[in-house]
Amino acid sequence: MEKLIKFLCIIFLIVEVYSKEYSGIGRSQTVSVIGSLKCNGKPAAGVLLKLYDHDKILEEFIKISIAFTFDDKLASGRTDHNGDFQITGTGHEFSRITPKFKIYHDCDDWLPCQRKITITIPKKYISNADFATEPYNIGIIELSGKFGGEKRDCIH
Repeated sequence: MEKLIKFLCIIFLIVEVYSKEYSGIGRSQTVSVIGSLKCNGKPAAGVLLKLYDHDKILEEFIKISIAFTFDDKLASGRTDHNGDFQITGTGHEFSRITPKFKIYHDCDDWLPCQRKITITIPKKYISNADFATEPYNIGIIELSGKFGGEKRDCIH
């Protein structure tokens, strides 16, 4: 039974990698995030933003203790001079994408590398098309505060 599960994991991994390489395979899924970033009440202009699909291959189908994980960048951009942004990305997967929105900033920070905030996008904002049907509005985020799960990132 263990050999069968390993074999199925390898087959699914190959199909998943192939579907990403040749994006005609799998279904198109799009997500969009809008909002505004502030630093001490002022617009946080030029902040790096990235939208990822956090892959958990096989984890949804076979409950095993170790799952392969690959994150696919769907889109990247920066906030405008007012700290506002809209970022949209499309992935091609057989399974549902798990979108994560990442903010890299230096607000109230003088340490090496950047602060990284990760926000999981709810499933209801994923559209099964090449366009977003409803953007996820994160509202206004004040970056000077501390956030749960916040990390440092030197290489993004």
